[in-house]
Amino acid sequence: MNAADAVTVVVVDDEDLVREGLAAIIGSNPEFKVVAMAADGAQAIEAVRRTSPDVVLMDVRMPGIDGIEATKRIVASGASSRVLMLTTMETDETVAAALSAGATGFLLKSVPREQLWWGIRAAATGDALLAPTITRRLIEQYVAGVARPDAPTLSITDRQRDVVKLVARGESNAEIAASLFLAEATVKSHISDVLTRHGLRDRTQLVVLAYESGLVRPGDVTQG
Repeated sequence: MNAADAVTVVVVDDEDLVREGLAAIIGSNPEFKVVAMAADGAQAIEAVRRTSPDVVLMDVRMPGIDGIEATKRIVASGASSRVLMLTTMETDETVAAALSAGATGFLLKSVPREQLWWGIRAAATGDALLAPTITRRLIEQYVAGVARPDAPTLSITDRQRDVVKLVARGESNAEIAASLFLAEATVKSHISDVLTRHGLRDRTQLVVLAYESGLVRPGDVTQG
């Protein structure tokens, strides 16, 4: 792979060994390039401003500005970077805060390197819901624990409903296209239209809305 085509990553963790270990693992794959490391949220915000990475791998708990507040500020700045929260299986409250802040998804710190690479790649391309077995369960917990007197609605066509349900299963655009006998470009167009129409940042927010609106219910989606 040409270095210019590599997915650029900022690694954020307050523990030196964890931060440097993650950077070494990510950098050992030529598909990725670590452009900066940060030990806290303030450094992360500055690193994103300076390097405009494709993906930020963000620890949740750090001194000073924590990962959730840093994510909120990065998203509010208009940066196009996708933020993946590094978690050791946090509480529902943390999940809700991270999703509200604009995090794209979650990765366990204990994941094998192949899943780490896959998660970063998925976040960068937007092609698949990040880490389905982790993010989906966290989203279900989040949605189940949030009181919603006025449940949001999805304003979509019947075909877009089919697409969104498969997005919630963690299927890629290519897999959705094969399942629904559509061109992959058509699937991308449907997803883009739904995101734009509802003011959503990415597929993770789309899945949250699918649960909140009742289109998908906790327990409906099984690992494919």
